[in-house]
Amino acid sequence: MVGWFAGAGATLRDAAAALADLVLPGSCAGCAADSGTPICPGCAGVLSATAPHPATPTPAPAGMPPCAALADYDGVVRELLLGYKERGRHDLARPLGGLLATVVAAGPAGPLALVPVPDTARAARQRYGDHMARLAGYAARALHDAGVPAAVFRPLSAAPRPDSATLDTAGRARSAVDAFRVRRSAVDALQRATAAGAQVVILDDIVTTGVTLATVARQLGAVGVPVDRAAVLAATRRRVFCADPYPPRPVGESAPHSHSNEG
Repeated sequence: MVGWFAGAGATLRDAAAALADLVLPGSCAGCAADSGTPICPGCAGVLSATAPHPATPTPAPAGMPPCAALADYDGVVRELLLGYKERGRHDLARPLGGLLATVVAAGPAGPLALVPVPDTARAARQRYGDHMARLAGYAARALHDAGVPAAVFRPLSAAPRPDSATLDTAGRARSAVDAFRVRRSAVDALQRATAAGAQVVILDDIVTTGVTLATVARQLGAVGVPVDRAAVLAATRRRVFCADPYPPRPVGESAPHSHSNEG
């Protein structure tokens, strides 16, 4: 019976997503072309030329986990993220979740525990749902379809705080200190997953200073959950890249295991 309910829930989510696609605009969110699809062939071509690569802010905050990004926060990627987060383009959730899955899959092989950075209650209301939780769900589904065991965990909730877009570097650091609260029941489930060998991967849309990722990693570490790495869709130009420890490859293809674990 439990399995039936789980399957029905997935079917209802897919149906709701398909219905949303019908009522949302038929223009490309990347370039506004009248494409009839969320992402036109031209913008899809731009995305296909991107590849996951390590992204490290300068300076990197203490405790920030190794982070990989798909692309710069610029051009088509920037427009897609703005469309999804700020302009109500929920039809972008599935393709963006799939792109996030490619970033996650560029890391070491093995079962994955995906931890999306949570929205504040206010941001979730404005966006009609937690935008990273939604992307994480689609990313997990894409990974699962490619044969990569992945599950989403939500061990943290977000405390009210100013929009990070309005803050400078020092303001982001101050805001992040008390930004998240531990959800004990969800932490227990995550601890069981890591004990069984799952890698913990923090998911976010953009990395700028790295303070949010470092804060989430510290919060999880404080309750006995080590963070292996982070994956984001875009990185601002305020960072430097290190040598890529694992070359790009299709989702689901195995990678050599890496023993490096910063912060």
